[in-house]
Amino acid sequence: MPSSSVRIGVIGLGSMGASHARNILEGKIPRLQLAAVSDVEPASAAPFSSVPYFPTPEAMLASGKIDAVLIATPHYSHTGIGVAALEKGLHVLVEKPISVHTADCEKLIAAHAAQPKGRKTVFAAMFNQRTDPYYATIRRMIRDGTLGAVRRVQWTITDWFRSNAYYASGSWRATWQGEGGGVLLLNQCPHNLDLLCWLFGRPQSIRAFCHLGKYHDIEVEDEVTAYLSYADGLTATFIASTGEAPGSNRLEIAAEKGKVVVENNVVTFTENEMPTSEFNRTTAERFSRPKTTERVIPCDGHGTQHVGIMLNFTEAILDGAPLLAPAEEGIYSDELANAMLLSSFEDRTVALPLDGRHYEKVLLQKIAASPRSKKVAA
Repeated sequence: MPSSSVRIGVIGLGSMGASHARNILEGKIPRLQLAAVSDVEPASAAPFSSVPYFPTPEAMLASGKIDAVLIATPHYSHTGIGVAALEKGLHVLVEKPISVHTADCEKLIAAHAAQPKGRKTVFAAMFNQRTDPYYATIRRMIRDGTLGAVRRVQWTITDWFRSNAYYASGSWRATWQGEGGGVLLLNQCPHNLDLLCWLFGRPQSIRAFCHLGKYHDIEVEDEVTAYLSYADGLTATFIASTGEAPGSNRLEIAAEKGKVVVENNVVTFTENEMPTSEFNRTTAERFSRPKTTERVIPCDGHGTQHVGIMLNFTEAILDGAPLLAPAEEGIYSDELANAMLLSSFEDRTVALPLDGRHYEKVLLQKIAASPRSKKVAA
């Protein structure tokens, strides 16, 4: 591999894969060269006729023309393609979610961990929201102590409205076999679930209520309400829907030193003069509360997004830069979505870490029982 650049192949030229390929071809990521493309539909490769086309991922991986691969295929195929690429010693950047369920995530992670000693293969995930200054600022405020201990989180994300026409646009959409789920991990909320883990860590248990086809003629979830409990006493609620209009996107964080609200592209910090628990312990007043000051935290735009992740991926390969979104961390957002669905399916609180094999078995039962999934297979 030339030390000055990385030759990457893009597998899957749907809307996201094609967008990534265009960004690379247009030179938006210095030192990253589009060296090959692959898609089951040859016509999808027509806009990229300046680079070699491969009808199958296997042919591309064996070509010797690439140093790295970006996987943007349907979700279930991420695991097999990713494992094959890692076994060939290629660097891998995989679209979210890295797999449909945690058992497959573990296969990917194991393939990366099993590489020969001394091989420095980079394995990253396309969690582009980690480049967003809004969330990066909040993460910094949590870690540098500005907020003090976080006590409660509430995130309502119901501005994902999708029509029946959206779900009817492909027989694979919104089926257990075609996508493996709905609003949670597979289409709308994987970034939000990743950010929950990135900002607040991994909960110890989840209780969720997932409504299947509440607003649409689909078999997967289109509304979810979940309660998350953490070992340090933090609690969180997570609400998502594709059936509400106009809907909301509001993240509220209650902490010892104040409250942060992210809504309508504004980050507002209402800061306590005295930490809540200290005021509670020391005040003699029955109805008083800590004095506060309110300020808007400046955030300049929403960051570099997908281009930023590809830039970081390239720098990790060529310069040894730390990854912003290591693919190994992709298992955590999968785990949240899987646990929410399992909690609803089995009407119980689910402890983490999740038993991935059990969830995979339950998912396979859903697929086997679904006429729509069988139609996809046919």
